[in-house]
Amino acid sequence: MQTIQKDCRTEIVIEKSRFICTLKKVSSEAEAQEFIKSTKKEFWDATHNCSAYIINDMQQRSSDDGEPSGTAGVPMLEVLRKKNLTGVAAVVTRYFGGIKLGAGGLVRAYTNSVVSAVEATGLARRVEMTVFSLSAPPGEAGRIMNKLYNQSIFTVSGAEYGERVQILLYMKREQKAEAEEWLTAALNRTVELDEVSTEFVEVPV
Repeated sequence: MQTIQKDCRTEIVIEKSRFICTLKKVSSEAEAQEFIKSTKKEFWDATHNCSAYIINDMQQRSSDDGEPSGTAGVPMLEVLRKKNLTGVAAVVTRYFGGIKLGAGGLVRAYTNSVVSAVEATGLARRVEMTVFSLSAPPGEAGRIMNKLYNQSIFTVSGAEYGERVQILLYMKREQKAEAEEWLTAALNRTVELDEVSTEFVEVPV
């Protein structure tokens, strides 16, 4: 899954018409619709505020907002689809410059407006990461932690102190076996990691 790296706003001018594209990361249809509503309020004096969003494969919508049918919202949505984006909403605000673009010109204008914004903000890939726990005696925790920083398989994300220290390691789930093998050799004892939690993180493409 891919998304945008951050919210973004860009502007292009075509035949004296201003096309302002605002991109926002959203997690639900309600959030996307609220974003569209607030952008329309911000640009209340614009000729059109066309929109498109993709939350997931089942939640995708677009609106021409008064432009000829199929010339704005659908082309915008197609850009998001071709970029394999999810959790993204786009609003292209148009201030008419007095020169009509025709259907083909409108399609190109709204397409290019979204493409420009996506290129400006950059893409990020959503990767599932897992937190595993490594148990260690309190007296050995410092020595073990020092060893853990000298490898590139996983990241040390913290430690929880109690009767035993639970050192938290961050990695992809499929790296668990490799990590256990490295830890077994480095600590000179058999190591089995316990899964604590999983989450999605965004990595720039």
